[in-house]
Amino acid sequence: MTFAAPLEAKSIRFRARSFVAFTLTPEAPLDVWLEGLDHWIGNSPGYFAGRPVVLDLNTLKPDVAAIESLVDVLGHRGIRVYAIELDGHAALAPNLPPVLVGAKEATTDGLLPREARAEGFDKAEGRAPKQLADAGSSAKVGDGKADASKAGDSEPQVEASGTLMIKAPIRSGQAIVHPHGDVIVLGSVASGSEIIAAGSIHVYGTLRGRASAGALGNRGARIFCRKNEAELLAVDGWYVTAEEMEGVSRGKPVQAFLDGDALRVSTLS
Repeated sequence: MTFAAPLEAKSIRFRARSFVAFTLTPEAPLDVWLEGLDHWIGNSPGYFAGRPVVLDLNTLKPDVAAIESLVDVLGHRGIRVYAIELDGHAALAPNLPPVLVGAKEATTDGLLPREARAEGFDKAEGRAPKQLADAGSSAKVGDGKADASKAGDSEPQVEASGTLMIKAPIRSGQAIVHPHGDVIVLGSVASGSEIIAAGSIHVYGTLRGRASAGALGNRGARIFCRKNEAELLAVDGWYVTAEEMEGVSRGKPVQAFLDGDALRVSTLS
């Protein structure tokens, strides 16, 4: 008689990960808010394509039927909602995205609970969607680096100061997310690419993609580039588009910075 040794079941491994997500916070009247959103999408086509979006409904506080309608309306605009933030609700209808409980916002001061969030994140027109990242890890979207063909000088390097230096050009479709400080690009940034930094952004070539500095609430952050052909420039959520810069600062060396509640783009001599 033979006996087969029992097979050991392989345990299922669970891991926690954090990702960059964009938060949309609808406000009443909803039709006016949607008009502003359409303006944003019109100026930056494809901005939300393939991006995880959290829908913060704590300002609007709609009922379940209204939530279903809003998720559908956003879906028709190419915005895919993967989670909902709504205090007092542990779950919604099975056909709706899951509810996030105890969410915290990443800022330059660390992870803050809802009641301690800075009031500076207002939703006035001209304000970009909030960008959330785990302040404890460098999140990367897409390749997360400049698609270097070989190691060494081409690889992104994080300096002791927290600055991320990229010595190769950033190609179309790539995104760099650096929640720890400045980003320096020694080459050019192609159209269709994106840089998101907690600090300032320095591009020593032509900037043709999108650049968002001060993404975690740093109002003193700036964007510098040798030649401005950017699709969008943003500092702490305030933004200007290529359409608004046409004939003023396009094709010139510029810096972008906040002046009160407005984003200024000035040429460098």
